[in-house]
Amino acid sequence: MVNQLLHTPDGVRDIYSDECERKIVLENELQGVLKSCGFHPIQTPAFEFFDIFGKEIGTTPSKDLYKFIDREGNTLVLRPDITPSIARCASKYYMEDGIPLRFCYTGNTFINNSSYQGRLKETTQTGAELIGDGSVAADAEMIALTIQLLLAAGLTEFQVSVGHVDFLRGLFEASALGEETEEEIRSLLLNRNFYGVEDLIEHAGLNEDLTWLFGLLKDVMMTKEKISSAKERAAAYPKILSALERLEQLEDLLRIYQVEQYVFYELAMISGFGYYTGIIFAGYTFGSGEAVVKGGRYDNLLSAFGKSSPAIGFAIVIDQLMNALQRQHIRIPFENTTKWLVYAEGMQRQAIEDAIELRKSGQIVELMPLTAEKTIEVYEKAAKQFHIQDIVYYTQEGI
Repeated sequence: MVNQLLHTPDGVRDIYSDECERKIVLENELQGVLKSCGFHPIQTPAFEFFDIFGKEIGTTPSKDLYKFIDREGNTLVLRPDITPSIARCASKYYMEDGIPLRFCYTGNTFINNSSYQGRLKETTQTGAELIGDGSVAADAEMIALTIQLLLAAGLTEFQVSVGHVDFLRGLFEASALGEETEEEIRSLLLNRNFYGVEDLIEHAGLNEDLTWLFGLLKDVMMTKEKISSAKERAAAYPKILSALERLEQLEDLLRIYQVEQYVFYELAMISGFGYYTGIIFAGYTFGSGEAVVKGGRYDNLLSAFGKSSPAIGFAIVIDQLMNALQRQHIRIPFENTTKWLVYAEGMQRQAIEDAIELRKSGQIVELMPLTAEKTIEVYEKAAKQFHIQDIVYYTQEGI
């Protein structure tokens, strides 16, 4: 029983020592960038009513939620996603202001998915939401901010893939393939089986333009020139054309932000969140098997909470980002400046008084008593383990 109490459940882990210090440094660095861009911190509860993340909202499937009942009989869930919580909060407290709202956050999310073997079920996310601005300028601002954050974290080699949910939705509407075929295509795209999609479309009897547009799904690095060519083929399909025009306008703005070299356009992008309505994007880098950041536009989400407003946001998965930084040998800058005051019994008062003064000057001080078991040799060994560079000894003979 004692041994079992020392272990964590599957999918969660302890974070301690230097790793924890570096994680906090990284989170603070990212929050500093967000605040410098006018995003204001917000905190929402770790658990909410079930309906906040229900099927109608378009977030995580019910089977993947951690659910429990409170003493009043309400079904509650640990949040799998922070965006719906912020949408709820903004709808309740902010929507009368009439100006764009910028929020940033850091918090943990929880997904109880049995297919996540070897993956964390509790992860930390740092993210931002821009509510009340439906323009392509807002899309560009958030993608440029994503890139700025990844650079601030220390990454140099990464890409942000950008798509638009209405491209695929427009193809489905124009093609009338049927729900079963549409679901099969989504599944093939999620598995990156583009040739499977191509085979399905070849036998669907579609016209030349639609067949050609479906063929763009296998292009994971669309250029502005290809998007312009695609607009000619999509002239008869308003939803597809609108999505392509939005991407084209976005490209122009990202050039102003001077981040276009990190951006690739991928029309086959699919998100697991059903509430996305327009631009969607994800950031990838070496050393992480999954995206380190995901985001998109969700113009209809706030209406689920009684208010209508366009919005766009993203979340960086801190755990994935730290894994990538470690595997790329990018060190999160962290220096342990803690000072140890190691004192003998008769020197306790002096050590405490000195610690008070040192802390007033902004120094980090730990008081360490000398005992028969906790000798100078013990402290010297521990100091090496914890990277303590500054030790002051208070002995009976003096400091």
